Amino acid sequence: MANPEATEEEEESFDQLPAALLATIMTKLDVASICSVASTCKIFKACASHILTFIPNFHLFDTALSINLLSPLLPPNPYLSSLKVDCARLDDSAIDLLVRPSLHELCLHNCADFSGKLLSEIGGKCADLRYLYLGSVAEKRGRAIHISDLEELLNGCTQLEVLTLMFDVSLFLRHNFARVWALASEKLTSLEIGYVSSVMVTELLSPSVGPHQPLNHIRASILPGILKLNLSVDYITDAMVGTISKSLVSLTHLDLRDTPLIEPRITFDLTNSGLQQINQYGKLKHLSLIRSQEYIVTYFRRVNDLGILLMADKCANMESICLGGFCQVTDTGFKTILHSCSSLYRLRVSHGIHLTDLVFHDMSATALCMTHVSLRWCNLLTNHAIKSLVSNTHLKVLDLRDCKSLGDEALRAISTLPELKSLLLDGSDISDSGLSYLKGSSRLELQELDVSNLPYLSDNGILCLAKSRVPISVLRMRQCPLIGDTSIMALASMQVDEDRGHGSSLRLLDIYNCGGMTQLAFRWLKKPYFPRLRWLGVTANVNRDIIDALARNRPFLNVASHGEELGIDQWDNSESLHMHDYDDVDELEQWLLEGEFEDDDEEMIDAEINPEIRFYRHCFIKKLW
Repeated sequence: MANPEATEEEEESFDQLPAALLATIMTKLDVASICSVASTCKIFKACASHILTFIPNFHLFDTALSINLLSPLLPPNPYLSSLKVDCARLDDSAIDLLVRPSLHELCLHNCADFSGKLLSEIGGKCADLRYLYLGSVAEKRGRAIHISDLEELLNGCTQLEVLTLMFDVSLFLRHNFARVWALASEKLTSLEIGYVSSVMVTELLSPSVGPHQPLNHIRASILPGILKLNLSVDYITDAMVGTISKSLVSLTHLDLRDTPLIEPRITFDLTNSGLQQINQYGKLKHLSLIRSQEYIVTYFRRVNDLGILLMADKCANMESICLGGFCQVTDTGFKTILHSCSSLYRLRVSHGIHLTDLVFHDMSATALCMTHVSLRWCNLLTNHAIKSLVSNTHLKVLDLRDCKSLGDEALRAISTLPELKSLLLDGSDISDSGLSYLKGSSRLELQELDVSNLPYLSDNGILCLAKSRVPISVLRMRQCPLIGDTSIMALASMQVDEDRGHGSSLRLLDIYNCGGMTQLAFRWLKKPYFPRLRWLGVTANVNRDIIDALARNRPFLNVASHGEELGIDQWDNSESLHMHDYDDVDELEQWLLEGEFEDDDEEMIDAEINPEIRFYRHCFIKKLW
């Protein structure tokens, strides 16, 4: 492994370069890359410190820093216009550091330890803000948000165009909710709310008499410029859908999800009548109606094929349709969607309990060119449906989780898709033989793979996957009883190409409750293996000292040990050529910590020093490759 630190001769050569040239080159990098370069020599470190005072964008995606580590990276900077950070280790004391008048874009995830003061301070200081994302605000016990905080936010951010509030806003008083939203920016085109009651939504958008107004005074339409609306509610109802469809005349994206606590009555449910009201102005391009079964087994029982037929008449120009929980809809309804929406590129169906292979029988006869298909909990689908579906050769995302009748032959067909990036097979009937088809697909560029809950998948299948050198960055294989230490050793030794280190492509690895895992696997999770790993799911009954030692060795690794769903939020969809490329040694952590975490735990013996591990590594890699 090459030494990341510059030699004295190299430092002298860097010293001869003009400071302006160095700064120009380094400004092409993102923050993580700037920190990586800064860790190599004093000259680069000085240059990085200077750059951080004028860079326009500060995006640190999946590393949650404390205020002590974050403060040096965020010096006073009047040119900072975009700030995106994970606030899991921050609280109200960091507000002055994060909230700046120069910002046009602010994205703060995991704000559970912040109070409503965060909202009011943003409203008071960020008058030019265009984009705002706030996640999990005040979710920690003892924190609170008041309606006045929301009022100050909406009243102060008059230029806001995109607003995402990923927390429960139903805690606000109903009688003040609509009044406060009347203050929202007229430029607001996109609104997403983590949770709100359907009644509050209906009251908010209804052109009714305003509070403290005479009966002849009808309140002006609220949020008239909204193009995209994404809400998670208690119940999706005819009343709410009808109000949204009538009030938001420019709507192009409608995304509704409910999570009922009890089986809804007809007045609090969606029926064929409600579906018929959708897309009254004919501008809708994306529609998502999902009923979650998080608390109880429940469906949209009052919608059938007739409702889908009535909706399809108005949805010919739809590009994306997601339907979850429509248990009364049969092949007739789903086939109507495929044949009515000629521009459809994204289809998602979950809990389609009557969906069969016949829907996709004549896919090649349609003009569809779908790139994203999700068919989750559709247990009547067989390998024949997938063989027809892959006629869409431009598929990039294929989600077949919990389709229990899909087997190895389905994966043989899937392996022919040259543009596939994400493949989710959780709960299907895939075995080692099926996974071997991925090895034979030389054109496959798979980045995300979910093979969880596969009882017939063993270490042999993962060995085959490792040999394929597919550049997977997200791998989930939880609840697989035949997966053990050998799989971790194979993945740790996997090389996507000759220029990268072992296991270098994985950023998320979920091995929760895999039957054959022992303490040996954890030694292979230590550096220098898996240098890009940021999320790890393990079993809680593993020796706690082992997990704690791993946390000390990799302080920025997010370790979940209770079965939590792991995920990396895609905060930034840019495809910049200069994004951070993690090497075998993560220089970002090195520069931030400067040796603060020296691992002296006997349970995590260095793989390069321990003769036993070194011997196993040599023999295993020789056998693998």
